[in-house]
Amino acid sequence: MGFVSLARTYSHRATSRLYNEYTVAKQSDRVFADLRGSEPGVPDGMKVDVAGNIYCGGAGGIWILDPQGKKLGRIVHGQPATTNVGFGGDDWKTLYFTSRTHLGVVNVKIAGTPVPTPKKS
Repeated sequence: MGFVSLARTYSHRATSRLYNEYTVAKQSDRVFADLRGSEPGVPDGMKVDVAGNIYCGGAGGIWILDPQGKKLGRIVHGQPATTNVGFGGDDWKTLYFTSRTHLGVVNVKIAGTPVPTPKKS
């Protein structure tokens, strides 16, 4: 599951499409993003960066989507499926990912949402 707080949207993975399940107080069956393709992989392992962009496994790698579901890019890592992703490192700009048999890492330009979220003063 991933939470996009800027858009007040809760998204989850379902087969090869992401649905916008809850926006403010309104239910919707709108397809958020379709991550199908000719390469192996299905939606799995979703995380959100500080700009509200979503990182999720999909066909051919890790898809990067904006808060509206538009594809910004894809990280191709050469493994058959992404099973999870997570941000880390001192600046939260390191994206770790797993496949069925591999642990990988890639540096990104936008920091991930820190977990746990720092307390506001």
